[in-house]
Amino acid sequence: MHRKTLTELAKGLRAGEFSSVELTRACLDRVDRLDEQLNCFITVTGEQALAQAQAADARLQSGAAGPLTGIPFAHKDIFCTHGVKTSCGSKMLDRFIAPYDATVTQYLNAAGAVMIGKTNMDEFAMGSSTETSYYGPVKNPWDPQRVPGGSSGGSAAAVAARLVPASTGTDTGGSIRQPAALCGVTGLKPTYGRVSRYGMIAFASSLDQGGPFTRTAEDAAIMLGVMAGFDARDSTCVDRPVDDYRSGLDDSLEGLKIGLPQEFLDTGLDSGVAAAVTAALGEYEKLGATVVDISLPNAALAVPTYYVVAPAECSSNLSRMDGVRFGYRASDPQDLEDLYKRSRGEGFGAEVKRRIMIGTYALSAGYYDAYYLKAQQARRLIREDFLKAFETVDVIMGPTAPTPAFRLGEKSDDPVTMYLSDIYTIAVNLAGLPGLSIPAGCIDGLPAGLQVIGNYFAEARLLNVAHRFQQVTDWHTLCPKGYE
Repeated sequence: MHRKTLTELAKGLRAGEFSSVELTRACLDRVDRLDEQLNCFITVTGEQALAQAQAADARLQSGAAGPLTGIPFAHKDIFCTHGVKTSCGSKMLDRFIAPYDATVTQYLNAAGAVMIGKTNMDEFAMGSSTETSYYGPVKNPWDPQRVPGGSSGGSAAAVAARLVPASTGTDTGGSIRQPAALCGVTGLKPTYGRVSRYGMIAFASSLDQGGPFTRTAEDAAIMLGVMAGFDARDSTCVDRPVDDYRSGLDDSLEGLKIGLPQEFLDTGLDSGVAAAVTAALGEYEKLGATVVDISLPNAALAVPTYYVVAPAECSSNLSRMDGVRFGYRASDPQDLEDLYKRSRGEGFGAEVKRRIMIGTYALSAGYYDAYYLKAQQARRLIREDFLKAFETVDVIMGPTAPTPAFRLGEKSDDPVTMYLSDIYTIAVNLAGLPGLSIPAGCIDGLPAGLQVIGNYFAEARLLNVAHRFQQVTDWHTLCPKGYE
């Protein structure tokens, strides 16, 4: 059953070919046998999953099932789950049991999906390799000596290794799309405000957005249809009807105009990734699309802009982690100041501390105008570049990541080089646009991803564009050796 896509599993469940309990047991068995070598999961919720599966089977028999009813999935450990540990990959929240469900969790529960566990991630979603986790790094199933990308590396690797047919992730600067590319799966970052952030532990509030990992665009359409929707508890959530993301998947691409930013073809791009992108664009031309060169002149500002805005917002969001109300608390503090200092010093890892310090500096008196305000001005220029491009093209395409998966530890001692892993994805978050990554090639046995960027709330179009590509290619069907 692990070879089937989410769509195929949903059909099998409705046809009575197998039960949700059988499917859930099969997933739990694969996690038990295979995850020790990958470290995808922080928490496995076997008993809860089987109870959910039994309830799903009852719904299936009653004829009240939806497309996700009875489907096992993995939840990134950044979404609050009532009664289950929600750690954010950090020592700070190692003992935190969420007292409520995130909105995304509620939606998935209501749809009858079966959560089999919470996945490993970079601490507080800060990283591009899932090496900053308190629970140790996640291994890429294509090569256990390499990273799966980050911060949602556990979710991406779990889908790539066929441990689950789908998983959730969050994307602040590329944390769904980049690991999707490095693990050879489909990863979708929706328009900012399309998916509620309520109960999703905040990193950078103006950038964070939840989305799905799946093997195919068709599966992603099903997941997004459940995860999206207005939520009054999230002031940034958009009150807009949820599209039927599956209805237009097979629409023709005849006349589609694809923009190829010349800034994405710089000297830092791996030649193999460049060749994969070129070949993918050729497939789109066969499908009737036209590729035109465009320019995003302020793209070079994306990384420095992001690494002012995101740390500034994280320094504010993480100020609530102080050892008093919840989270890790230092033992035997001498006074309140000592409690604050040691709780935060012992509870946070090095990368989180680095970003908090950068952000606090950028927001401090005398530096706010020079750094944070200037970054917001640059952010507006980046957004305007995209809007101008979408006046002449329907979608923008290019590489998702500059290289295939790199080796564990290769960039750990060089934060700036690590930050450049997201050089092609960050601008999308700064502009609040939707983007997805789909498998588009293989370089020396490692996947390469194609990034597709759309205008605001154009997720249906992106999924259509990705689906048609997957109908004529087989990159998304490849499975890492040992996980077939």
